[in-house]
Amino acid sequence: MSPSPHNFIYPWQEDAWDQLQQARGRLPHAILLHGDTGSGKTDFATHFAQSLLCQRPLEGGHACGVCDACGWFTQYAHPDFRRVRPEILDGGDDADGEEDGAEPRKAAKSVKAPSKEIRIEQVRALAGFMNLSTHRNGMRVVLLYPAESLNTASANALLKTLEEPPPNTVILLVCHRIDRLLPTILSRCRKFAMPMPARAEALAWLKAQQVKDAEVWLAEQGGAPLAALAQSQAGSRELLDDFLQQLSRPGREAALATAERLQKAPVTELVAWMQRWLVDVFSCKLSGTIRYYPSHRAQLATLAARAEVDDLLGALQAITQRRAIAEHPLSAKLFIEDMLLDYARIFS
Repeated sequence: MSPSPHNFIYPWQEDAWDQLQQARGRLPHAILLHGDTGSGKTDFATHFAQSLLCQRPLEGGHACGVCDACGWFTQYAHPDFRRVRPEILDGGDDADGEEDGAEPRKAAKSVKAPSKEIRIEQVRALAGFMNLSTHRNGMRVVLLYPAESLNTASANALLKTLEEPPPNTVILLVCHRIDRLLPTILSRCRKFAMPMPARAEALAWLKAQQVKDAEVWLAEQGGAPLAALAQSQAGSRELLDDFLQQLSRPGREAALATAERLQKAPVTELVAWMQRWLVDVFSCKLSGTIRYYPSHRAQLATLAARAEVDDLLGALQAITQRRAIAEHPLSAKLFIEDMLLDYARIFS
């Protein structure tokens, strides 16, 4: 859910906005907004891009939302703005479930799956865009996200643009994992850390969006309010409770029955839930702390007492590998079955 037209940024981003406005008189040619998934970074960057192109900015630097430039921007038709992102984000919500809605586009019929990477062709296309004169001699803005989806070829192509940017051009990059970017790209950007709200502020915002069980979803998403909102709207609470109930009582027969029952459930969600559950078991084992599922403290503590540290480390490594292939399992039932049986062995 994006900010309303009368509240352009999320409450926890106000200080970050003010800091960015202080640099507006001498903006760097490339700004890298980085931080945790689910904090609203891309919404923030999108509004900043719009504000740079706005013909009549409001007090505080916000876009007015009513001038011609703002109208073109919201219709994805501003001649001096380009948005670069993986094909898979066109026609659906952003991958992290947090940010701006996808640009309306009719998907072409093709047997080729949409790319999860920003391709070199997309970056090369920016060269032609940047060689054109700007509309009314104004600014030119590029928004690229998530920056870690650049592959080696496209990252190297972007470097050339970052090294020799044309005048009156600002390139905004948004990144969830700054450690995945090339050092050469990092060195050519002004890095700007985006905040995650405090728990109380995030809960207040979620409750204002009328999210039921806001505390549960916020904890399950590691404190990320937009990710929590997206999960709550997906209507998966009953499925989550069912799956966690199984994880709290591991066993061979239960694993087989669960795999049969949940074979039509989103496998990626099941893997993500198990990964967070294992992190909680491991954390409880080492320090007694729980991050994602505090309401299951008793069950997590019981499991932590039964498991060996080495086995838990192996399980965390295995679930990370499973997450990489979870989107397209050959058989969802067998995938879930194998995952749950391996999990059950940790506590046998």
